[in-house]
Amino acid sequence: MIPPEDWCPADGLILEPNALTAVTMIDANVVVAAGPGAGKTELLAQRADFLLRTGQCPYPRRILAVSFKVDAARNLRERVRRRCGSQLAARFDSVTFHAFAKRLIDNFRPALVGPNALDPDYRIDTETRILRKQITFKDMVPLALKIVGSNAYARGGIRQTYSHVFLDEFQDCNNSQYQLVKAAFGQSTAVLTAVGDTKQRIMAFAGALDGVLQTFAADFSADPLPLYQNFRSAPRLRRMQNRMIARMDPAAASPAEDLVGEDGAIEVLKFDTASQEAEVIADRIEDWLEQGVPPSEIAILVRQQPHLVAAALGSELTARGIAFRNEQESQDLTAEPIAALVFSFLRVVADDRQPDAYAELMRIVHRSSASEQEAARFDSQVKQKLRTTRAAVRDSAFAAGEPAAWTPLVHEFLDLVSRPVLTALSPGYQQGNRLDDLIVKTLDAYSRELTVNGDPAHALRRLSEADAVRFLTIHKCKGLEFEKVVVLGVETQLFWDRNADTVMSEFFVAISRAKRHLVLTYAEYRERPDGAPWKWDELRTPHRTLLSFAEGP
Repeated sequence: MIPPEDWCPADGLILEPNALTAVTMIDANVVVAAGPGAGKTELLAQRADFLLRTGQCPYPRRILAVSFKVDAARNLRERVRRRCGSQLAARFDSVTFHAFAKRLIDNFRPALVGPNALDPDYRIDTETRILRKQITFKDMVPLALKIVGSNAYARGGIRQTYSHVFLDEFQDCNNSQYQLVKAAFGQSTAVLTAVGDTKQRIMAFAGALDGVLQTFAADFSADPLPLYQNFRSAPRLRRMQNRMIARMDPAAASPAEDLVGEDGAIEVLKFDTASQEAEVIADRIEDWLEQGVPPSEIAILVRQQPHLVAAALGSELTARGIAFRNEQESQDLTAEPIAALVFSFLRVVADDRQPDAYAELMRIVHRSSASEQEAARFDSQVKQKLRTTRAAVRDSAFAAGEPAAWTPLVHEFLDLVSRPVLTALSPGYQQGNRLDDLIVKTLDAYSRELTVNGDPAHALRRLSEADAVRFLTIHKCKGLEFEKVVVLGVETQLFWDRNADTVMSEFFVAISRAKRHLVLTYAEYRERPDGAPWKWDELRTPHRTLLSFAEGP
């Protein structure tokens, strides 16, 4: 441990004054309001490093970080591990609201009585609730709130466990989620840090509260600490963002002298058809890849239904052998530890030169709690299994293009790792059938990609975050950043809502993901793709209001 006054930000990072104050706050709650690129996620990672390395979060107490997306929770978890090491990071729990609620339900399930009572092997479904047997995702936070609100033992257990709480992207918090935070940590000794940006509030459809940052500040006596710097985007992009800020929140706009510089690029591209759009954008992506831009630094953003709106582009990329993945299908799954383990195993045995996948696999399965001799013996067994499996899949008799051929190999490997090790990967795996369900979903995802062209290496690249161009909805891209961003279809038929502020907020989120190069497209004609809903306007019109923000120096 080091004295608080001797701590300095990890990696030599220089924090602006308010960020440094928030990171090193000892005993006061704070609410940090910041725009895109201000480093909100990095602020939380540095704060975790400060609390753990200075002993402000003393052993065995823990830090709880709650995010809205699995990807964001994993990103923060990995940042903390890189900042302060695996041993200290083991006391940092980075989860979504749903994962936190499930943990409460699993740990204190007997507190649910009457119509809310659940059997030990209850399941979670997307739509249907069955008495005692099954709940939906929408039920999870309200059930956790019932537990915390009615059971002093549960409240005490939570408060004994966590000395500090982080609330990420808190502007998207709905009433049930906020009440859960209040019930769990209101009037407690826990120190809370909430971060958010009202200009990026895009969860209004899900009941996100108006003014939740101000409400939190009042309810928890939190000190407000605004951040002003944008460390993500080049000056040209920041000026476009600032033009939107001047419309959405005039008082928050930056002075022109803070945004000088010619770095960065913004393009608005008009197309006659979606097919023409697909060819040109595929050309751009091909050029970027040839220039050395990593696939993971290229994002295609669509307001909704990327499997339909970006179908033509996806077909064009497939024809050129360029891997891409639809985050609507893959993002939450690949953020799961069990999926990461299975995909790492498949990459190591199916493809050559996969040192990162091998290192990740060995890190996940390493038995840190075992004796040195036992851990070494198990590592040897894993390496032997990898060698024999690699040899098997390279045998001419192995049907590498058949999904069914891979399933027994995966299960044999998971049996070697052992059930206790697998369930320890996540608290959510320790009760019910979630672990088995995720294994099935992981194999299904691999099978789906393998059937595209029968090539295991290509299938895994399409599932990879590092090797594939990413197709995301705007809701899925929050908290992420990319060198190259294409916002596909800036058209009134896609960017519409009864509340014009919602459209502005969503578009602001989209354009602020770009670090250096932003491309906005619109087409005058989008042919109805297979699977499109009955209402699909083939004739399109550009969204002049949104596109006008791209005009300017």
